[in-house]
Formats: sequence, C-alpha cells, structure tokens
Amino acid sequence: MGKIWINAGGVSMLAELNESGTANKIWRVLPIETNVNTWGDEIFFEIPVVSEEEPDARSEVDVGELGYWPVGNAFCIFFGPTPVSTDERPRAASPVNIVGNLQGDATEFRHVRNGAKVSIGRVNQQR
Repeated sequence: MGKIWINAGGVSMLAELNESGTANKIWRVLPIETNVNTWGDEIFFEIPVVSEEEPDARSEVDVGELGYWPVGNAFCIFFGPTPVSTDERPRAASPVNIVGNLQGDATEFRHVRNGAKVSIGRVNQQR
C-alpha cells in the first residue's frame, strides 16, 4: 500500500502498510499524533480507527510487524517478547490484524518510554 514514518520517543523508522482493510482505514486517517503505552517489548496507542478482527488475525507475531488491536482500537509495534510470550517471539494479548512491517531494526523501539509522544504520517501523499 503505502510507506509511513513512525516517530516515537526519539526513534524514527520507515514502515510499509499492507493491503488489508484495516491498513486502508489507518492510511485514510493519517497523520496521527498521541502518546504510547508500553507492554514488554511492544508499544501501542489508541488511534481513531474502528475495525473488526480480520479472518487472519493472530496473537503470535514477528519482530517488526505492525498490528491493529481491535479490542482497544490500538496500533501496535512489536519488537520482542511481551508479558504473555512463551519464548523470545512477541505475542499480543489477543489477536491483532497485521497491518504492515517496519523497515529497520525494530529493537530500536526498546528506547521508547511509556507516555512518549508518537506520530505516524505518510511518506508520500500519493498512493
């Protein structure tokens, strides 16, 4: 779909949204600016998008994947184990819709602290 920039707590990274219905909804509301919540090696924040759980939603995710958590209307960035992980892989609290992937070292987001400002915007306004 489209490339986006994510800036959070001094960490900036390029990402790409996929072609899912949820990713399209996110694309349409950009830019977004708010504050992050941390949960293990995940940051998440509420966004002005409402989307149901998609058929391929899952709790087991990969480092660098971006998700949308329908339960909390939240955008999620996964970069390591969370409190419900059973190994070194990230695991969401409940299924998330996968909406894209980071285009860099996801572990840089370990430097982002709870409450830090986050902004997401389109790299190019053309789709």
